[in-house]
Amino acid sequence: MSGHVTYKIKQNKLPDKKLGNSKDKSGVVFGTQKENYINQNKKKSKKILQQNQRQPFSYIQISKSGMAATSASTFSIGSAVSVGSRGSRLPQTKLSAARFASRNSLTSFCGLKAATSVSCETEASFVGKECSAALRGSFAPKAQKANQGSGYGLQPVASYKVAILGAGGGIGQPLALLIKMSPLVSTLNLYDIANVKGVAADLSHCNTPSQVLDFTGPSELGNCLKGVNVVVIPAGVPRKPGMTRDDLFNINANIVKTLVEAVADNCPDAFIHIISNPVNSTVPIAAEVLKQKGVYNPKKLFGVTTLDVVRANTFVAQKKNLKLIDVDVPVVGGHAGITILPLLSKTKPSVTFTDEEVEQLTVRIQNGGTEVVEAKAGAGSATLSMAYAAARFVESSLRALDGDGDVYECAFVQSNLTDLPFFASRIKLGRNGVEALSPSDLTGLTEYEEKALEALKPELKTSIEKGIAFVQKQPVTA
Repeated sequence: MSGHVTYKIKQNKLPDKKLGNSKDKSGVVFGTQKENYINQNKKKSKKILQQNQRQPFSYIQISKSGMAATSASTFSIGSAVSVGSRGSRLPQTKLSAARFASRNSLTSFCGLKAATSVSCETEASFVGKECSAALRGSFAPKAQKANQGSGYGLQPVASYKVAILGAGGGIGQPLALLIKMSPLVSTLNLYDIANVKGVAADLSHCNTPSQVLDFTGPSELGNCLKGVNVVVIPAGVPRKPGMTRDDLFNINANIVKTLVEAVADNCPDAFIHIISNPVNSTVPIAAEVLKQKGVYNPKKLFGVTTLDVVRANTFVAQKKNLKLIDVDVPVVGGHAGITILPLLSKTKPSVTFTDEEVEQLTVRIQNGGTEVVEAKAGAGSATLSMAYAAARFVESSLRALDGDGDVYECAFVQSNLTDLPFFASRIKLGRNGVEALSPSDLTGLTEYEEKALEALKPELKTSIEKGIAFVQKQPVTA
């Protein structure tokens, strides 16, 4: 999946200066200075020309190992580079158009905000070609038929409103930055009980189309949520050394309950992404609140477990020396400890693991959060990787809302795949939320996975019931 990528960059014309172009080995097209306009001396001009022949005015690079291990490539923007002699600079050029032609979909956080148009010609989307085919194959024939021949042409039209509740925190701030880069976001509303005004001011200086607005305190929460399409909730206290996700329950449960009540009152049709831990309990809390408010839509409530998938893909690719963009490991169950079950036997591309490797990888994926907490030694939790994973899920939701018919993610949702009311599995996303689950994920498991699946159910069941009971003991405010 090392698809060759070609770019065309249009540049501002310079008066009385002719520009040519040349390519480097990566296929990036650079503007070059073909004729001397510095002075009349031809010899001196020739020397200057040779020095500047390969200097780009602006450039774009793509990293194949970025944004989502199974989702898409990521982008970085290079700034204008000076060309000329004696320290002179050409006027900074502006990127007016960029066209992508790649075998992989380029639909993640491109940040190409100087561009007036970006289009993608792609055979597959979001995951690698092989992974995408495998995912489509795991869903119902009706879903497959709907997706046949569906190529997603990215024509960024910023038209969706996203709200982050808890935007001043360790996850909220980097998450806000990543979402600010999305070409589909028109308005980014940032809410927190304090310190959000500065975050909004800082982000508003980024030259991307979305407008950034700040809202502080309960009195402004309603206005933050009006007309929003996607609500992301990372609010709450972070994990500290020695803390389990259940230790966070009493604090974060009430925070989530209060915020979801406001969502129910102001944007009941929005996609709701729950990040606040413990997700195994906070998602049932949100569901109960929405039920009591009479606006519960199970297709639009998600527990964000994307970080488990991101970790699984990363660790497997490292262990087996695979191309990260091709790796897809479904992760099912819940989002805490042993309830996190990576189905390594279903890894794409197909790969063989020893029993020892399965044990080591499973334990590391389950304890990924603890690994970061201990490494930070009390200075924080897995905020950056969580923000990255949450941003990926937001982008997937926006693509689904925008009509992309080929969007798949893992998430903790209301489910009938097991006897539990909520369960994390691969889902197909559409304009109305969850369009399909993937029952094939739980068939043909190894003996190790079968035992692990049965072992996680009692703990996950307890966490779900704990969340439901919390709301039932504390009636929702009218």
